[in-house]
Amino acid sequence: MKGERMLTSAIVLAGLAVLCGGATLAQDKYTLKVTNGLAFSEFRGYEGWQVVSISQNGNHIAAILANPTMIRAYQAGVPGNGKPFPDGSKLAKIHWNPKKMQTFPAATVPGTQANADFMVKDSKRFVDSGGWGWAAFEYDPKTDTFRPGNQADKPPQGNDAKCGLACHTTVKTRDYVFTDYAQR
Repeated sequence: MKGERMLTSAIVLAGLAVLCGGATLAQDKYTLKVTNGLAFSEFRGYEGWQVVSISQNGNHIAAILANPTMIRAYQAGVPGNGKPFPDGSKLAKIHWNPKKMQTFPAATVPGTQANADFMVKDSKRFVDSGGWGWAAFEYDPKTDTFRPGNQADKPPQGNDAKCGLACHTTVKTRDYVFTDYAQR
């Protein structure tokens, strides 16, 4: 009887070890950071943010999402009214590889995710980059993981919080934001 209980306990413990070990294999994207501290976790909940607009960049389609702070600023007329976005404004741009919809082949829809780009307005933290911090995270659908963008990516990405500054400088007069709030 004692031997059976020990064998049962060993099997249960081995099963728990396998389950717990497997659980640690899944990536927690919210642990990722780019240099200078901009972290994926700063955008927790972005999946539920309101759509600002959609776009097509080269081979990718994208949804541009904003947190409530940024949505309120857009609705107040920023950046068209010449005012800057308030600190705490956040944008997420999610890129997908396009695919034809199986049930309606005339439609193009998101296929596998390509990456996620983020920007946050924090004028104290990002003094030397127009008050904005950026982060680009590349997605690998084979492993279901993200990693910070780098110079080998297309387009090349700096892997620090200023990675978007060079590109966004062309819209400095719009507080470094390309995307307009799409009319509803």
